[in-house]
Amino acid sequence: MYCCSECFSDKGLKTQIIPERSARDGTCSYCKATNQALIEPKKLAEYFEVLIGVYRPDDNGKLLIEWLKEDWLLFDNPNLDQIHANVLLGEILDDGEIIRQKFAPSELDQCELINDWDQLTIELTHSNRFFPNAEFDYARLDGLLSNIVLDQEDQPDKWYRARIERDNRSYEPNEMGPPPKRNASHGRANPAGIPYLYLGSTAKTAVAEVRPHPGEIVCVAEFVTEAALQLVDLRNPRSLISPFLLSDESALAQLRGGDIQFLESLGQDLTTPVIPTAAAIDYTASQYLCEFIKKCGYQGVIYSSSVGEGMNLALFDPGRVRMGEISEYSIAGVSVDMHEFAR
Repeated sequence: MYCCSECFSDKGLKTQIIPERSARDGTCSYCKATNQALIEPKKLAEYFEVLIGVYRPDDNGKLLIEWLKEDWLLFDNPNLDQIHANVLLGEILDDGEIIRQKFAPSELDQCELINDWDQLTIELTHSNRFFPNAEFDYARLDGLLSNIVLDQEDQPDKWYRARIERDNRSYEPNEMGPPPKRNASHGRANPAGIPYLYLGSTAKTAVAEVRPHPGEIVCVAEFVTEAALQLVDLRNPRSLISPFLLSDESALAQLRGGDIQFLESLGQDLTTPVIPTAAAIDYTASQYLCEFIKKCGYQGVIYSSSVGEGMNLALFDPGRVRMGEISEYSIAGVSVDMHEFAR
């Protein structure tokens, strides 16, 4: 019986551990994926034993397989149900009893990054915009960002920018790039006067982001990357961070204890819609974050779209993409999603 990286949906197992230890290719015995690098489950024992070390037996807890799915998105394969995932975990650990026991997370020091970031945000927004006094572990954030860089093969070949046409006039190519520095207002990622290029992964995503009305004409420009980009991906950090690339239980505990949650909160801040009249204030924290990401050497930030499918990119240097075709679209209709508001 052999397993493969598709069984686990984990970046570290897929890109490093299994390919380096695999002795054969073929069809997986568990998830039935074909043309995969295969490995005997027991050869993954050392990695899973370290990971399981951050949990302790607890009769009121949950099964290990449930924790691994919830905390690390492991065994996230539709072709591998919980029964077969449990069997695979038992084969990896060579222990048929441990998979039937219940566990709870070990007692951990909660992540201070979340509280420290909240305090920093308050100060940046309402007290000290440029020289904050709040303490924050920037080096730790820098290290976490290195775990959520989007692989080149997962980046779209083309990106799109949309603008609503005014006065029945089409936009010229030189009007479809970022605004001039003097005209660049504050955005979700950029401070006023520092223009970034906001792009969508599809034309429809880009159009949805400008929030057009039915009957309006939208101009959409296509952009192609000139070279590989180093992009921080804040859409779903939990799916990008591999616990198997850390060999220390304390580091794993710290990651589970709040670091991932912190990264998820940063992504949520970039995605959450902001009332236009409050944007100048409410964008302060996300602008500060993006400036820090830029300082760390990355070319842009990817975040989820709050109004459509696909993903958005805030590109720090517009010169890293080349404009292609420009198309026009007539908006046939829009949809509204709402829920009852409780104060």
